Amino acid sequence: MATLTISSKNYSSWSLRGWLLCKMAGLSFEEERVPLDDPDMKAELLLLSPSFLVPRLVHEDVTVWDTLAIAAFLNEVFPQAGLLPADRAVRAHCLSISGEMHSGFANMRSALPMNIKAHYPGFKVWAGAQADIERIVAIWRGCLTAHGGPFLMGAAPTLADAMYAPVCSRFTTYDVKLDAECDAYRARIMALPLMQEWISGAQNEPEELEELGAEF
Repeated sequence: MATLTISSKNYSSWSLRGWLLCKMAGLSFEEERVPLDDPDMKAELLLLSPSFLVPRLVHEDVTVWDTLAIAAFLNEVFPQAGLLPADRAVRAHCLSISGEMHSGFANMRSALPMNIKAHYPGFKVWAGAQADIERIVAIWRGCLTAHGGPFLMGAAPTLADAMYAPVCSRFTTYDVKLDAECDAYRARIMALPLMQEWISGAQNEPEELEELGAEF
């Protein structure tokens, strides 16, 4: 058995990404959870400092953390899962937009923190975050046009979809207005059985982090 360390399913976007990648790879694993009252975990969720606690995968004699590192490791162990596209050009595109999500969009992260339980109809997005949203929408449109959908790299979900899945959650929570094509993609990701499994876990969590404005 492997072990994946995560934190809150309601608040932690990085935990969601790592969890999705493990599930998409077909890895059998146990979940180990870092509680919300852990100081390092709370600091990471509030974007005060980075933490290397989650997601962290232990598989046999290997320990790997950081979402992109986990994706690369899983792709080596389970190449048949297709986490990275086989075509070199498509794979390069997948890695590029995944890397952009990994290191960018700070304004959007700050203004629209992940909070699956909450819903804010008519939420007003400030200008800095709107620029990030417009870039994400451009990425989605470009991928769906280039690779034919219904997922970012084509017919099946890949690393790219796992990286942008928390954005789909954020856009749902904060009622972000999207064009028909991008809204359909957001809805498609949110309806995936794996996403529904994660959302159910988030809904059942009793903890609340007041600084992130949870609504019940």
